[in-house]
Order: sequence, then C-alpha cells, then structure tokens
Amino acid sequence: MLTRREALLGTVFAAAVAAAIPAFPSMAQSTDVTDISALPRQRVSLVAPPFVHPHEQFATTGPKIVEFTMTIEEKPIVIDGEGTTLRGMTFNGSIPGPMMVVHEGDYLELTLVNPETNEMPHNIDFHAATGALGGGALTHVSPGEKVTLRFKATRSGTFVYHCAPEGMIPWHVVSGMSGTVMVLPREGLKNGEGEPVRYDRIYYIGENEFYIPRDETGAYKKYESLGESYDETMTAMRGLIPTHVVFNGKVGSLTGENALKAKVGETVLIVHSQANRDTRPHLIGGHGDYVWEEGKFANPPAKDLETWFIRGGSAGAALYTFLQPGIYAYVNHNLIEAVELGATAHFMVEGEWNDDLMTQVAAPGPVPSQ
Repeated sequence: MLTRREALLGTVFAAAVAAAIPAFPSMAQSTDVTDISALPRQRVSLVAPPFVHPHEQFATTGPKIVEFTMTIEEKPIVIDGEGTTLRGMTFNGSIPGPMMVVHEGDYLELTLVNPETNEMPHNIDFHAATGALGGGALTHVSPGEKVTLRFKATRSGTFVYHCAPEGMIPWHVVSGMSGTVMVLPREGLKNGEGEPVRYDRIYYIGENEFYIPRDETGAYKKYESLGESYDETMTAMRGLIPTHVVFNGKVGSLTGENALKAKVGETVLIVHSQANRDTRPHLIGGHGDYVWEEGKFANPPAKDLETWFIRGGSAGAALYTFLQPGIYAYVNHNLIEAVELGATAHFMVEGEWNDDLMTQVAAPGPVPSQ
C-alpha cells in the first residue's frame, strides 16, 4: 500500500517533471549567449527575517554573480501564545524565507537543498526572474536532492519568491514557503526628483495567513506529519477564512522583546511581502515618506502615505525617518486581522521627544460641573 508521502511524491512530482520536459531544454541543449565566466563571485550567508544580510546600497563595482544557498526545512512551528502548531514548510527554517539582495545587472545564483529527511518535493518560483516559470520548472528537488539555478536580475524592485510544485502550490505557500528578493538599482534608491535616498536600517516583514484545522470541540488540531495534515488543511484552505494572519510566522513575533529597533533621526526601509492575499500596511504614529507601493524602484515613489497597499503575490517598500521616540505599532490595517488574528509588529524608537510635533496640552481631569 502506498503511503501518503509516496503518493504525493510519485504522482505530483512525476506530473511536474513530465510537464517540464518538453517545455524547457536540458543543460546540454541550452545555449549560453553571454560569457559570464570572468565575472567576480560573491558568496552571501543568509540571515533570518526581519533582518537582512549586509549589502551595498549602491553598486561600487560592475556586475557580479551573487551566490546563495537555501535549505528547505519541514517542521512543526508554534504560531501563537496558545501553542497552536502549524505543520510548516520553510525556506531556511524561517517564515518568511530570507531576503536576498542583489543589484540590477547582477546574477543571482541559488543552490536549493531538500534534505532526505523531508517528506515533500519542492522548488522555487522567483518573480524577479525571466523564463521557466520563474525558475520553478528548473528547480524541482525531491528529498535527498539539491539543485542550482542562476538568473540575471534585469529589473529593480522588491519581488516575491515562493515554492510552486505542480498541484500543491497553495498548500506550500500558506504553509510558509515564500520570501523576497530585492534588486537595488546600481546607483541606489532615488526619490521622485531623482535625488538619492539612503537608509540606516532595513527590516523585512513577511505577512502570512494560516489555516489550522479544528476538531469537533473547536480546538486546533496537531499532526505528526505533513501527509497526515494534508486533507484537513486543504479543506480549511478552501474555506478562504484564515485562522491566523501574522507577521514573520507567529503572533507577536515582532513585538515585546522582539520589537524592531530604531532611533530618532534614523531612516528605516521596511520591505513588506504577501505571497497570497492583499494587505494594507500602516505605521501608527508615522508615515511612508517614500513608498514603492508596487515594489518597483524604476517607478517614482509615492510620498507621505498613511497606509499603502500590497497586492497578493508581491512585495513593496516604504522609507520613513522616525521623528519621535516611543513604540510605534505597524499593522495590517484590516484591524480585525491586526488585533484579532495577529498581524501586528512594533518599532521601539529611542530619542528625545519633540513637543513641537506633539504635546499633551492638558492632562485628563474631571469635567467641571455647570
């Protein structure tokens, strides 16, 4: 008798491979029209969000090949303070997967590793890439395999990447398998007047919705394996009503001790992605000084936004210089999803208060009787 893992691996992966073979040539058949053998190589170690690996904001050399390695981890992940557990699928162990930063004209080269201890086949679709389903058709790896893909970053901006195995795309994406590539212009970011803008800090916030099945009493269910969770998770997903909407994989993941740090006078670039649903980020007490709402740096940024819109399947970027100290809540401004389902982060900002920007004229007190 076939196990669920064998069934999923055999039927789905075989279909994916069969579909890809006639459409995409093998390495032996392909023709390399650009000689990149002389380009320098840079190996980058990825870091878990909300942090981003060190990078230049503007290119100081010519194009290069930037090498990344990402390992797929399938594991249970606690997603709230009540112990609710997601049978997660992740890039490099985090939800979202790490951000990768290159410059326009660079080549991004990724080695994707699927350990033999995993249950599922996986791949990666880069929205920043051109051809072969964003690389999805050339990166299918079963447990125990690895693959290397290279693509040229031909346009600047912030772009989603996600797992996209044939027949299982939504399940893998809402189980945690998405992240972002940021392709910076070689000369760096500019405002609408063409003037350079810089950031002192960068944070990556990945928004996810989860669909955790419940038992007959209404309690969230736990599963021993991905295969065991599959049927009931798919049923919950098809209802289109998420049980959790969170930033960076868990309710409260970016609050309290994990609040994002900044200082008055610092400029922070916030990159926000949502691989599946629309969202609307809002910084309570602040603004988007410059916002690339659609995430594309070749387009001039909008200015002074109160709330911005991130389309499902995309990433956007907002630049803000903090002017007052204190705790700023950064939310999905569907406030039900922010307050009730978890889509809230905090910025903890240090510095001196400016009474000219805001002051309490009179403290709370009794209303005088007439």
